[in-house]
Amino acid sequence: MTLVTKVELCHRAQSKVCVNLPGKMPNEQETEKTPAPDMPQFATAEYAHVPGTERCRICNNAIFDDYYRVNGQMACAKCAGEARQGVPSDSHAAFARALLLGGGAAVLGMALYAGFTITTNFYFGYIALGVGWLVAKAMLKGSNGIGGRRYQIAAALLTYAAISVAAVPIGIASVVKHKNHKVVQQKQADDRTTSPSQDSSSSENDQRSSEPRAGIGGLLAQLVLWGLASPFLELQDPVHGLIGLVILFVGLRIAWQMTAARPLEVDGPYRMAAS
Repeated sequence: MTLVTKVELCHRAQSKVCVNLPGKMPNEQETEKTPAPDMPQFATAEYAHVPGTERCRICNNAIFDDYYRVNGQMACAKCAGEARQGVPSDSHAAFARALLLGGGAAVLGMALYAGFTITTNFYFGYIALGVGWLVAKAMLKGSNGIGGRRYQIAAALLTYAAISVAAVPIGIASVVKHKNHKVVQQKQADDRTTSPSQDSSSSENDQRSSEPRAGIGGLLAQLVLWGLASPFLELQDPVHGLIGLVILFVGLRIAWQMTAARPLEVDGPYRMAAS
């Protein structure tokens, strides 16, 4: 509030009317309401980051000055400029992270697919759709939301490998179950008739068991190749094979579409706040 002095002008000679006029004290000035320099500004977004400790989520380089946000991810000025010009802001580090997480998701999806089939003895092909989604989601997580042609190709290959190679543990489990059943039947037959040449038969079994150990690498390679070709080998049963291929194609399409390049939204620049 300002002090107001009353200046009385009295016209005694005429009508003796006193008029009160407001006035400001000469030694006081009206202060303007200006915000303090340290007052927070709520009109603009400010992020507290320490210079040199934050890294670009695209190229993984340290950020010391202003930073930007590309699709919500922190980015340096170089990557933000490329994004604004329409150049894909991609890097080998982002693609490597995407492959690492995508490969892990493919192994997990294969294990879930094979485990469900072995446990329930029921082929549920629609799990392939979930495998495609899982692989694509993991790759986007590794690349911080960046997609593109090479991400699509990698996602489709990993999805196909996970779904097709799942036939290997499923086939092994089926063979083991069948073999155990035959062993039980053979033991029942051996109990009735005993043979004197047990030592020779046991030595032959030891030699046979040692042979697969020597070629375990070649055996695994053959199993993987057989697994990769299994979707087409199932066409021996035309109806079941075609249904499986259609479901497989839909799973690949999900992975392909999810990892496609998306329009880049660039915000900023934002000032690095000192600690």
